[in-house]
Amino acid sequence: MSSRLSEFRAFREKMNRRILDAKNLNINRFFTLDGQAYAEGALDTKTKELAGLSASMVLRCDDCIAYHVIRCKELGCTDDQMMEIFNVGLIVGGSIVIPHLRRAIALLDELNET
Repeated sequence: MSSRLSEFRAFREKMNRRILDAKNLNINRFFTLDGQAYAEGALDTKTKELAGLSASMVLRCDDCIAYHVIRCKELGCTDDQMMEIFNVGLIVGGSIVIPHLRRAIALLDELNET
């Protein structure tokens, strides 16, 4: 695993723990709701993560994009599936998504190398 990927995961886990340990009821409820949104239901987790990736691209959130790219790969998404989702995000979000698309593909390439 690359150092950039390791740093991303370590920082995310550290800060999520710090946030949850503050025991703010509303923040903790939001984190729980966020986690539950991607659980198996009428749609499988993989489909929901792909949807989350597309939405994150439209919202132009690099941390969210990275998280969903990683989760999609962990769940077995193919590069072709990822490229189709990147296309959906690009079509919905427009050309302003292109810099985020570049970073998403760079991360995908990095994940494929490991």
